[in-house]
Amino acid sequence: MAQPLKDILVLDFSTLLPGPMATLMLSQAGAEVIKFERPGTGEDARLTEPGFDGESIGFAVLNHGKQSVALDLKSPQAMQVLRPLIEKADVLVEQFRPGVMDRLGLGYEALRAINPGLIYCSITGYGQDGPKAAVAGHDLNYVGDAGILSLSRGPDANPTMPFGLIADIGGGTYPAVVNILLALMARQQSGEGTHLDIAMAEGAFAFAYWAHAEGVIAGQEIANADSRLTGRLARYRLYTAADGRQIAVGALEEKFWQAFCDVIGQPAGLRDDWRDPEPCIAEVARRLASQPSTHWEPLLAAADCCCSVVRTPAEAARDPHFAARGVFDRKIDIAGRIAPALPLPIAPQFRPPQTEVGRAAKLGADNRRYGAQ
Repeated sequence: MAQPLKDILVLDFSTLLPGPMATLMLSQAGAEVIKFERPGTGEDARLTEPGFDGESIGFAVLNHGKQSVALDLKSPQAMQVLRPLIEKADVLVEQFRPGVMDRLGLGYEALRAINPGLIYCSITGYGQDGPKAAVAGHDLNYVGDAGILSLSRGPDANPTMPFGLIADIGGGTYPAVVNILLALMARQQSGEGTHLDIAMAEGAFAFAYWAHAEGVIAGQEIANADSRLTGRLARYRLYTAADGRQIAVGALEEKFWQAFCDVIGQPAGLRDDWRDPEPCIAEVARRLASQPSTHWEPLLAAADCCCSVVRTPAEAARDPHFAARGVFDRKIDIAGRIAPALPLPIAPQFRPPQTEVGRAAKLGADNRRYGAQ
């Protein structure tokens, strides 16, 4: 099957995570992506550890399959290099604070005059306007402002950090990709491009839809770890086994909960975690802590009750299920070392052959091709 974005040209002015992951997805679906970086050091991700022989692993994971042009966007010659590309580009992704691209002469209105069909995607923390538009932030700030961090932050004396970069990826990368694809479809009908204003803090709200229903619409106060999905119930929590490994108990439905209770021998009088959760939680914790995870794992698997041992990333990469699905079969070359590529939610029929090894371009590797000095 032909790659659906094989004729799409993307100009990538983004850095670090949200934009680069978005353009990586577009690239994997066939788009040609030209990444613009500052001369000398390149974008910040090139400097992150760990690395192989001076090449950042994190950068390679997010930027393989793209071209690299080292270009000083403040130089008078920059537009000479960029204009021919802007004229034929389909998509532009940028991740500067609002107003920066305008000051560089690369704002949406200026580029729209050159290419009316351009889909111009701006990814920021808080959007292009509003009181916080110019405020600096990172994922932790965005999920904090979206109310998500308050839902399950752990004990006051030792707060728990979020497990993933929800705002960066869920509020930035995914909305960017979805809306770029929608804009490409809309352009087929109208011939017009558009400016996509992607705000990571706003995109984070969808990850706690139940909190929106309970806390915003119903007006209920939601305290830390006081919801059925954040640890209030015994049936949806993390517990520690005797060997220190954690067990994820996700037995929300009653049939799964009863099956789980049968496995661990939970007394009938301590199974109603809706009415009196604390004694129930304490007893489940005591019972699971009495044996190592190796004891519980086969029993819980046989009961098929939505309970499993928590894996490390390395263990997950060796999981026979993911191996059977080919999740880590795609490879990238980092300084001559072949490593598994980051799994991406792009259907395999839309991606390059699995035998193709991805590589991140050296900084400025494509300068000569595009007339950049």
